[in-house]
Amino acid sequence: MSVFPAVLAFADGTQFWGKAVGLRGEITGEVVFNTAMTGYQEILTDPSYAGQIVTFTSPHIGNTGTNHADRESHRAWSAGLIVREPPTLPSNFRSEQSFSDWLITENLVGISGVDTRKITHYLREQGSQMACISSLNPNSERAIQLAKQALPMYGRNLTEEVSTQQVYEWHEPSVALSKQVSIHPTSHIVVYDFGVKYSILRQLVDRSCRVTVVPASTPAKQVISMAPDGIVLSNGPGDPYACDNIIAEIRELILSPIPLLGICLGHQLLALALNAQTYKMKSGHHGANHPVKNLSTGRVQVTSQNHNFAVLENTLPVDFDVTHRSLFDGTIQGLRHRKKPIMSVQGHPEASPGPLDASTIFDDFLALLS
Repeated sequence: MSVFPAVLAFADGTQFWGKAVGLRGEITGEVVFNTAMTGYQEILTDPSYAGQIVTFTSPHIGNTGTNHADRESHRAWSAGLIVREPPTLPSNFRSEQSFSDWLITENLVGISGVDTRKITHYLREQGSQMACISSLNPNSERAIQLAKQALPMYGRNLTEEVSTQQVYEWHEPSVALSKQVSIHPTSHIVVYDFGVKYSILRQLVDRSCRVTVVPASTPAKQVISMAPDGIVLSNGPGDPYACDNIIAEIRELILSPIPLLGICLGHQLLALALNAQTYKMKSGHHGANHPVKNLSTGRVQVTSQNHNFAVLENTLPVDFDVTHRSLFDGTIQGLRHRKKPIMSVQGHPEASPGPLDASTIFDDFLALLS
């Protein structure tokens, strides 16, 4: 196998040389680090990572190969990836394609053979940074200039890029489902696709819901006319402040009696629709080991997280309570209206990858429907 050099260059001039992995090319994006030890395929196909280059802190990425079942979208959305070592020989009975071959199939450009511990330390100190990965006749000075010219995540509305363009029904349950899904769904849930993960849809089907997915630009009146029992505002990429048109539609949804659940970006958009504020975090939360405390029960859940923005607590309306809080930094992880059937969570209750501690959020939401 031929080995080609590659360079990772940050906008401030910091650079790392290594080996090309995946498709040879040149890409730019915001570099973040993810602390999950498993689930690399789910991470790279999560639309929330659009525009971002993922640094995997686990040293070996690709051990178990790839398969169709572990996708979270129809394609990979991450701008690129940074790994210490991608094993060339996968070992898992579910593997259908090696990780290296899958990266080429998905048109993903990456770099390997670099010190991901040092890169993670750099990102913790400096915060998420714009960078360029070049593995096609790499030149560090050119890569630095491309990193400087790259569009920052702040102020970018990426929902239209990742969202479906047409309404569709979703029927597939979770792979690990141990019980038969009812052929007579009890609730109709409409999901706004701001970059929705398949696992969110699967979790709803697991609970005998009829699931309809609509584009991010769908008017609130159109969704309300579908007479759903509940509405989910999905996860997604980019800066929530840049989604002015979506925020306006969510304001109309809030005025309706239909129960609402916001997840990740949906949580942030819901807060903005309530005239609260969001802010960009230094390095964000990306991983599957984040402890979150349920303030009403006192129980701690280990959760999956993927966000660079958070809700500013002192801007929340008085009729909303903070229901969950991060035990890493105290940031808001959940909200609930005191009277209306409206709730939201910052983490990913569907996990994938990660523990299913927070999956009861879906049960709590469906309890609002009755």
